[in-house]
Amino acid sequence: MCDTIAIVQADRVLFAKNSDRDPNEAQFLEWHSRQDYPVGSSLRCTWIEIPQARRTHAVLLSRPFWMWGAEMGANEHGVVIGNEAVFTREPYAETGLTGMDLLRLALERAESAAEACDVIALLLAERGQGGGCGLENKRFTYHNSFLVADPKEAYVLETAGRHWAKEKVRSARSISNGLTIPGFKEQHSDVIKTNLSGCNLRRPRTQALAEQSQTPANPARPRGGS
Repeated sequence: MCDTIAIVQADRVLFAKNSDRDPNEAQFLEWHSRQDYPVGSSLRCTWIEIPQARRTHAVLLSRPFWMWGAEMGANEHGVVIGNEAVFTREPYAETGLTGMDLLRLALERAESAAEACDVIALLLAERGQGGGCGLENKRFTYHNSFLVADPKEAYVLETAGRHWAKEKVRSARSISNGLTIPGFKEQHSDVIKTNLSGCNLRRPRTQALAEQSQTPANPARPRGGS
């Protein structure tokens, strides 16, 4: 399945993500320049139409060819986001914004990681999330978690239907195909589907590796001399 990692250091933030989409699903690497739109413009996302923003930021996206949204991307302000499928006990809507739609919308509309989280939370409240998320099985759907970073800080944003929780990254953080934020996880996680995703095996390892990267290497021992 998928994993996303952010490492926050004093002078930089490192970000990495892998993907395991359907094997026949090509992903386009696309650059979209900054755009201005007339008042009242609309935007067609993967499954639904929403009002368009007056201005969108330039974005670099990795996008499944059949979706409007993206699985990972960055914008001109240095905001980067990766999303993960998570499985919850909340109802799954037949239509709505996909997690990848939410990711792209946040990149197009936010200038910082904190603002990107606000964009996703607002869109969840207004439009909800839902709809098919698979190429080969269009009925396959899930809720989403996001790792959102900019050059100074990073956040984990987890969702269950229209509910969400946010946690600031301290040092190193890994997310996978399961909820992790204390309280939110216990309230909303579908334990069986989360176990089947392999999240509980993979995430402890990626989290440990991320934390190890923060530990200074042992200095080389001086060689003996005469």
